Amino acid sequence: MTVDKSNADARRQELMKEIERLKKEKNAIILGHYYQRDEVQEISDFIGDSLALAQKAAQTDADIIVSCGVNFMGETAKILSPGKKVLVPDLNAGCSLADSCTAEDLQKFIDENPGYTVISYANTTADVKALTDVIVTSSNAVQIVNSFPEDEKILFSPDRNLGNYINSLTGRNMRLWDGACIIHEKFSVEKLVNLKKEHPDAKVLAHPECKKSLLALADKIGSTKGLLDYAIQSDAKKFIVVTESGILYEMKKACPDKEFIPAPPDDSTCACNECHFMRLNTLEKIYDCLKNESPEITVDPEICEKAVRPINRMLEISKNLGLIK
Repeated sequence: MTVDKSNADARRQELMKEIERLKKEKNAIILGHYYQRDEVQEISDFIGDSLALAQKAAQTDADIIVSCGVNFMGETAKILSPGKKVLVPDLNAGCSLADSCTAEDLQKFIDENPGYTVISYANTTADVKALTDVIVTSSNAVQIVNSFPEDEKILFSPDRNLGNYINSLTGRNMRLWDGACIIHEKFSVEKLVNLKKEHPDAKVLAHPECKKSLLALADKIGSTKGLLDYAIQSDAKKFIVVTESGILYEMKKACPDKEFIPAPPDDSTCACNECHFMRLNTLEKIYDCLKNESPEITVDPEICEKAVRPINRMLEISKNLGLIK
């Protein structure tokens, strides 16, 4: 067992060294989502939420972007950096939330509800973004929805849980697409209640993609970055984290003196909740995709042009609201 672990560590170090060499040789950067494996986050140039990563990449002079997340994140990077080559380590890294809303089905929903403004979560495909009036993230969705007149008729896609959360805070009655993230859907209320009893001094941090019954138990509801920031700034020393457990890597790194307990799913005995798609990306696959410059994400230029508009509108509204400078 010791020999196997030693060999694995040596292989890991060798791969990281080769990845760094290829990055320099090809003027490439690696984007790592918070939900990636620890070693993928370690090798990444930027770590963050999906849209923020794409924005960071667009500001660099890199020729190649390796997007370590799920496929819609690679598409978003391509939308914001159409002149750069965007690679993903594994094309099988899909997203249950993005896949729950196809452009064809959303177009039918729009046609059935004429006169509605279409607001979509950033966790969508390029085709869906192209049908959208304004994109939102989990950190700015409430403020952007509130920027519209109270009588504005709004369709919100694709996450019903985030949409319900926004409605509850804004008093709106947005019509919601019936989609959800399977990871955030399967957290167990019963197991969370039991964890709270075992750790009465722990603060509960929850992502708004979770169901209402789970959010009701949270001390802090926010985007992945928002939960990380709260943990850093809080005086509390223990936290129960109700989102994909990959974020614990950054939380522990930022707060080594604090304890982070992953909330478990309701369908297994596993102590944490991991996204299978996110974990498809490995050091071996990152090395291969950099070496071979494949698989590559491509987006039709016309779709790119249409999809960037709702992102730019989000940025414009955010600047007007003082959310960004």
